[in-house]
Amino acid sequence: MINEKYFETFPQLETKRLILRKQVLADAKDLQAIRSDERVMNFMDSERHTTLQHSEEFISENMKVYKDKKGIFWTLTDRSTNEFIGDFLFRKIDSKNSRAEIGYTLKPEFWGKGLMMEAMIEILRFGFTRLQLHSFEANINPENTSSKGLLLKMGFIKEAYFKENFYYDGKFLDSEIYSLLQKNFKYN
Repeated sequence: MINEKYFETFPQLETKRLILRKQVLADAKDLQAIRSDERVMNFMDSERHTTLQHSEEFISENMKVYKDKKGIFWTLTDRSTNEFIGDFLFRKIDSKNSRAEIGYTLKPEFWGKGLMMEAMIEILRFGFTRLQLHSFEANINPENTSSKGLLLKMGFIKEAYFKENFYYDGKFLDSEIYSLLQKNFKYN
C-alpha cells in the first residue's frame, strides 16, 4: 500500500541543480516545444504535441490523474534560471502492488550533463521512501540507447523484450521493459 498523503499536497523536490515542481498549465508552451522536437521524440513512440492546445489538454489530463492518485507529473526546472528543461512522471501507479511506471523528457541542450540522473535519483528516492512504492518499471524503445544506459546506471534490470508489441505510426514496434526494486536502489 502506498502513502497517499502525497496526493493531498504536491511533492515539490529539489536537487543541487534542479527544482522538480508541479506541472501547471503555464508550462504548456515549453511542453509543446519539447514534445514536438524530433530529437526528443525520436524514440518516444507517442503523439507529438503539434499545438499548444494539445499540451494544455495533456497537462489537464495529468492534473486529473494526480487527483485520482494514479500519477505524479513533475516539471524539471534549472535551479539558477528557473528555466523549464524537461519533465518526469510516475504513471499507472498501482496502489495494491506498490508499483509505478516512469517516463521522462529533457531538452536536447541539457543532454549529457547528468541532469536526468540527478532528477531520477531524487524522484525515485521520493517514490521508494516517502510514497512507499516497492518497484518501478520503464517501457522504452530498444533503440533508445541513452535511456537504456541511464536506467542501467540507476540499477534497473531488463525484464522483458517484446517483439512488435506496440503499433505506432503505421508499424509494429519492439519494446523493452526495465524494472527496479526498492531493495536494489543504491541511492537511499
